[in-house]
Amino acid sequence: MAKVKGDVVIDIERCKGCEVCTTACPNEVLAMSTQVNSKGYRFVVKVNADCIGCANCAIVCPDGVITVYKSKV
Repeated sequence: MAKVKGDVVIDIERCKGCEVCTTACPNEVLAMSTQVNSKGYRFVVKVNADCIGCANCAIVCPDGVITVYKSKV
């Protein structure tokens, strides 16, 4: 069986920093940034490469700012 590797892309200008995605991630790939976007919100960033492509973060994001890409390794 092929192993699946994921990658997360976040639209930081639309992120409102609700942190729902950080709790939904089983591998703690996402965390809150110390910086703010142009609207003054702290946004989520990818902090490690352990993404498995489960897309839990994208599913729970209320603003739809997360896209998950999957590839077989």
